[in-house]
Amino acid sequence: MNRDLTTGKPETVLWNFCVPLFGSIIFQQMYNIADSFVAGKFIGENALAAVGNSYEITLIFIAFAFGCNIGCSVIVSQLFGAREYKNMKTAVTTSMISSAVLCTVLVAAGVLGGSRLLQLIRTPDTIFADSRMYLNIYIWGFPFLLFYNVSTGIFSALGDSKTPFLFLAVSSTANIAVDILFVAVLHMGVAGVAWATFLCQGVSCVLAAAAVWKRLSGIHTKDRAPLFSARLLRRIAMIAVPSILQQSFISVGNIVIQGVINGFGAGVIAGYAAAVKLNNLVITSLTTLANGVSNYTAQNLGAGIPPRVKEGFRAAVKMVWILCVPIALLYLLANGHLIRIFMDNPSPAALQSGTRFLFVLTPFYFVVSLKLVADGVLRGAGLMKQFMASTFTDLILRVVLAVALSKQFGYMGIWCAWPIGWSIATALSVLFYRRGTLDKRS
Repeated sequence: MNRDLTTGKPETVLWNFCVPLFGSIIFQQMYNIADSFVAGKFIGENALAAVGNSYEITLIFIAFAFGCNIGCSVIVSQLFGAREYKNMKTAVTTSMISSAVLCTVLVAAGVLGGSRLLQLIRTPDTIFADSRMYLNIYIWGFPFLLFYNVSTGIFSALGDSKTPFLFLAVSSTANIAVDILFVAVLHMGVAGVAWATFLCQGVSCVLAAAAVWKRLSGIHTKDRAPLFSARLLRRIAMIAVPSILQQSFISVGNIVIQGVINGFGAGVIAGYAAAVKLNNLVITSLTTLANGVSNYTAQNLGAGIPPRVKEGFRAAVKMVWILCVPIALLYLLANGHLIRIFMDNPSPAALQSGTRFLFVLTPFYFVVSLKLVADGVLRGAGLMKQFMASTFTDLILRVVLAVALSKQFGYMGIWCAWPIGWSIATALSVLFYRRGTLDKRS
């Protein structure tokens, strides 16, 4: 069901719209968590390290999927809010066509250069073969991930956050079952973990894309909408390219950090692999809620109602802080138990590095969530320069500090780089938001 985000009490509208988004990303993250869980529990600590090591490279591909999602979603939201349904349909097909071209290039690059990337991050010989196998299968399944993300971006633009939630709930639950079948029963090793994700993401992609076409066919226009528009592609690219660059540079930064972590041995790699999955579950969930804020902002600006954006910002901050409370308590009080979820008998290095990672980062979820909400407003308003400035500040600080502090404080220095980068970048994002650029834009 399509939903107009330009009417109703902002707090109520955002809760109704964003809670299914939050549920969707929880299930989305279950794919990666299930991979790590099954690898660590049924294969071993080295398998967990291999999956975690490859995951940092897969984040580059996820960055492109995220950028295509948000670029399409923001423009379609603006057109939907302005009731320009013909242009809205053209924006959807333009996004699909351009995404197909981009996907072809990325898969070719990944297949040809994946092994070299694993070498660049100093992947230990003990986990190199499994890391390469997992990465190769993941890359071949990337088209499913990309088009699923574009499809869910379209649903969000139309104010529907429940349909993608249902798809993900089913497919991610199936992924856990298939993971266990392939690894514990068929003994396929790390390859089984990767193939389970490949198959289940494929199913969710096909279902989501089919539902999008059915939904759009129910929106009638006077004239037939063109399949492609260079003008709309430029508008989409103005949002998508900075978002892709942001996520890509973050991924590259994470790869650099992974390279530093790899110097501390397989135990620390495994501990980090488990802890970073738990951390990414939170950050990706908060980012998805911020994407909902982007859709809300875009629809209201498209409808010419900028005052609702500021009301929405306050409501969104309240919402993410409420969600952060139980997560922070869980991660601070039960971090050891959470790390053990991924490993039956973790080595002392794995357990210690993972628990310390969560202990250092968790209190700062309240800080970074504020940044992500402000970023959501900036993206929805098309204020990409400001968005990029705060994001790159965070990235550069985290990478530089991780490399520098690790030399004196070991892996604890790497962990401390996160909250420093988050705090300074949050101050910038909120400053850009509070300057009143939305009022000037309107």
